[in-house]
Amino acid sequence: MTWFRRPAAAGTRVSLLYEGSAKAAGAAALLSPRRVLTCAHVVNDALGKDLYAAERPASAGPLTVAFRGSGATGHRTATVSVWVPPQRRPSALEWEGDLAVLDLDEPAPSWLRPVVWRDMEEGQELRAWHGGGEAITFADIVVRLKEGRYGYLDGRLSGAAIGPGYSGGPLWTRDASSVAGLVVAHLMPDETQPLRAQQAVRRSWAVPWQAVREELARAGAADVLDECAVTGPADRGPWFAGPDVARAAAGLAPVLRALLDDPGRRADHARTLAAGLGRPVPPPEERAAPTVEELAEFLATEERALATLTESLAPAVRGPADREALDSLLALGRLEENVRLLSVGEHRSLLEDLRRVTAADATLVPRAAREALRYMVLPEPLAASGRLTEADLDAVVLSLEGYPDGPAPDGGAPPVPALLRLAAFVASAAPDRQTGGSLHGWCDRVAQRLGISPVALAERRADAAGWAAHRSSPVSRIVLRLTPEGSAAEHLGGAGRYRCRVGLVRQDGTASTVAAPEGACAPEEIGRLVREAAEGGQGDDPYPVTRVDVVVGRDGLQLPVDGWDTGNALGDLFPDLGGLRLALGAKYQVALRCPEMSRRSPRRDAEMRRRWAAGHPGVLVVDETSATLQQLYQRLETSHKDVAGVVLHGPREERDRLLDLCLALGVPVVLWDREADGHADAARLDALAPAGPLHQLPERVREFREGVFGSSVASAARPALVWEDDGLPVPDSLELLDPS
Repeated sequence: MTWFRRPAAAGTRVSLLYEGSAKAAGAAALLSPRRVLTCAHVVNDALGKDLYAAERPASAGPLTVAFRGSGATGHRTATVSVWVPPQRRPSALEWEGDLAVLDLDEPAPSWLRPVVWRDMEEGQELRAWHGGGEAITFADIVVRLKEGRYGYLDGRLSGAAIGPGYSGGPLWTRDASSVAGLVVAHLMPDETQPLRAQQAVRRSWAVPWQAVREELARAGAADVLDECAVTGPADRGPWFAGPDVARAAAGLAPVLRALLDDPGRRADHARTLAAGLGRPVPPPEERAAPTVEELAEFLATEERALATLTESLAPAVRGPADREALDSLLALGRLEENVRLLSVGEHRSLLEDLRRVTAADATLVPRAAREALRYMVLPEPLAASGRLTEADLDAVVLSLEGYPDGPAPDGGAPPVPALLRLAAFVASAAPDRQTGGSLHGWCDRVAQRLGISPVALAERRADAAGWAAHRSSPVSRIVLRLTPEGSAAEHLGGAGRYRCRVGLVRQDGTASTVAAPEGACAPEEIGRLVREAAEGGQGDDPYPVTRVDVVVGRDGLQLPVDGWDTGNALGDLFPDLGGLRLALGAKYQVALRCPEMSRRSPRRDAEMRRRWAAGHPGVLVVDETSATLQQLYQRLETSHKDVAGVVLHGPREERDRLLDLCLALGVPVVLWDREADGHADAARLDALAPAGPLHQLPERVREFREGVFGSSVASAARPALVWEDDGLPVPDSLELLDPS
C-alpha cells in the first residue's frame, strides 16, 4: 500500500489559448504556482506565427493561460521567460529544442497542484489529454522506445489518439502521481519518408523529463529547475522532491517520532490527514501505518499537510511534553518556505468568511490591514488600492501566511501571526454579527492549534475592538505623487509611464498610503487608482472627495494629468461601454504641488504664508506689459508683493521660465494654458474668469475641464493650476517598516 497518493487527474488542467479566443492551441504543465511549461511551437501557434519560428515572442505578448478542473476554471495572462526554439533537423521527422517557460501574472488557482516529474522509461504506460481539458479526450499510450532526447509513443487502435491540440501537455503515469515528459507531436508520415501511414497509424513522440531537464539547464534556467518537484527512487513516495525535502524531513522526523511513535496512533492520524487533503484513504482494516520518515517527507512537500496533521494532533495533546513537541513541529514548519500556516479546513473557512466581508464592504479588509499590520509592507492587492475584490483574496491570504511572526510574548508562547491579527481586526468590524462571530471562532481554533497564549490573542482583539469603535475622520483630499520614467517627450504627449503613490489625507490631518505599485504605471492605471482611492475612502462620510493634489518635480509641471482617464466605474454593469469614463480633471479639482521649489528657494515657504495672510488682494495677469522675466520679477517684488495668484500668458518657453520665477518667489496660485502658443491665445482662458474670486478658482477650473473633456472641441484651453496651500500641507512620504 502507498500512502498519500495524489488522486487521479481528470484531464489536462492547463491550456494555452489562441489570441482573442477560448480555443486551446495546446496544453501545458504547471511547474510551480507562477510558472508553466509548454512547447515553443504551441506558443508560436497561439500567437498566429509560423510553428517553427525561432524568434522569441515579445515580452508583452498576449498569452492567455486557462486552468480547468474539478468544476472550476481560471485564467491568467503570461509572458515568456525561457525560450528554447524548435530546430528542424535535416531529413528527420523530429526536431530539437521546442520548450517555453511562461511566467504567470499571478499565482495559479489554489486547487491546481504543480506536476511531479519522473524519468521516462521504456514500457511506461502514460496518459495525455487534449489542451481543451475535457476528461473524455484522454489518450492512452505506451513508451515503446526511449532514445537520446526523444521518447516514441504508440497508442492502441481503439480510443482517442494524440493529435493537434495535445502538444505541450504532460504525459501522466497511469496513477496520475507524476509526469514523465511533454507531448510534442503526432507522427504525420507522407510518401517521401521512410514511415508511411500504414506503418505508423498511432505513433507520436515526446520530450522526456530527462531532456527537459537538460534543455532548461543549457538555457540557464537553474531557478526554474529548482522549483520543479521530482520523484526520487522507487522506495520514495510520489511526492518526494529531492534533497531539499530530504533535509527538511530529517529535521521533522525526530519530533514526529516523539508524537506518533505508536504505529496504530500514527495510522489513525495519517488517515485523518489523507482525508483532509483529499487523498485516497486506506480502509480501516488495513493496519499498516506509514513510516515516520514517509510521513515526514510528505509533510515537507505538501504545503498544508503539516498544519492539517497538527489540527488533529492538538486536541489529543496529553501533557506538557506533547505540547512542547507539537510546538517544535510547528516551529520547524515555519522555517520551510513551502509549508503553509493554515490547514486545508482553516484556509477554506477563512476564505469563505473574507469573501462574505468583501462582498458587503470592499474597503474593510484593506482598512483593517493598514491598522493591524501598520509596520509591514502589505501584499500588492492590499497596498495598490483602497478596495479589494473577491478574486484578490487567494493571493492576499497566501502572501500573509508567509509573513514573519511578530515578537514573542513573555513566557515563551508563540507570537500571533500576521494573518491572525488581520482576521481579528476584520472580525471586530465585520458587517454582520454572524460573519464576525465566525471569524472570532476561527481565530480561537487556529490560536489553540498553534499554542498561542489566550492573553496574547485577547490583546489583539482589544486593539481591534478599539479600532472598530473609532470612526475615522472623513477623507478631505487625495495626494498623488508622480515620478516620470522615460523621456520628457513621451510624458508631455501622454504616453509615458510613472512611478506613483496614492494617499488619503483626512480632515484631522492624518494621512495614509493606499496605493504604491512597485513598477511604473500608465496614465490610465493611475487615474483608476485615484478614483478607487477616492471612492474607497469616503466610508460613511456624506461629502465625497473632490480634491486631488498632484505632487511633481519641476519637470512634471507640464504633465497633462488632468486629462488622464479614471476608468469605467460601472465596469461590472457596462463592461462593453468605454464611454462611461471621466477625465481626472473633470471629476476632481486637480491642482499641482511642487515641493522641490521650496528646496531650491529657501524663502519660498515663508513668502507663501505671507502672501496668503495678506488676504490675496487681486490677481496678477501677465500679458505683453510684464512678459519678460525682469518685468515680472519687479512687479512681484514691488507693486504686487502681496498677490497670491498669477495668470501666465505668452510663448511656451518663456512661460516656463515665468512659472519657475512665480514659484520661487512664493506665489501660491499660478494658472496657465498648457497648450497656448503665445499671447494671442490669452482669450482662451476668459471662460474661467481667471481674475475672479481666488478661493473659487479650483472649482471653476474643474467645471471648465468638464466641458472641454466632455466635448470634441480641440481648440479649447487646457488649464494647468498650481495651488500651494500652507493649510493643506503635503504629507511626509517617510514610511517606517518592521525591523524584523
